[in-house]
Amino acid sequence: MKIQIKNKKTGKIIKEFEGSDLSGADLSGADLSEANLSEANLSVADLFEVDLSGADLFEANLSEANLSRANLSGADLSRADLSGADLFEANLSEANLSGADLSEANLSEANLSVTDLSGADLSGANLFEANLSGADLSEANLSVTDLSGADLFKANLSEANLSGVKIRINQKEQLIQSLHIQIKND
Repeated sequence: MKIQIKNKKTGKIIKEFEGSDLSGADLSGADLSEANLSEANLSVADLFEVDLSGADLFEANLSEANLSRANLSGADLSRADLSGADLFEANLSEANLSGADLSEANLSEANLSVTDLSGADLSGANLFEANLSGADLSEANLSVTDLSGADLFKANLSEANLSGVKIRINQKEQLIQSLHIQIKND
């Protein structure tokens, strides 16, 4: 079931929520694709299976929001607060999350392929079996992050903080390539 927010008089779908306070709102299943939610407060909101593809969420507050199975592909989440958010199986492919706060967020099994996470704070985040192929994680804070089973193929981890990162032994080659490290046998 998809929810659409419409103007009662015109029947036109409303997608302008810039700066709105939608904290704690239940918008699960809503179609908010291409919506302007920049600087909106969506903290603790239920956004389960919501379509936010191509949405503008610049500097939005999504802390502790439920975004499980949400579609955020191509969305602008730069400098957004997603701390403690649940993004289990969310699609964030080709999204802009540069400078975003994803500390303590659950991103297990999320699709973050070709996503810009440069300068993002992912400290303490759960990225178990997440797809990070081709993602830009340069200068990101990944301290104490669970990357076990994550796909790091062609991910850019240059100047990222990897202290205390948890990975599986079979991921060491991907991690070495992502860090642009060459190991030579002399």
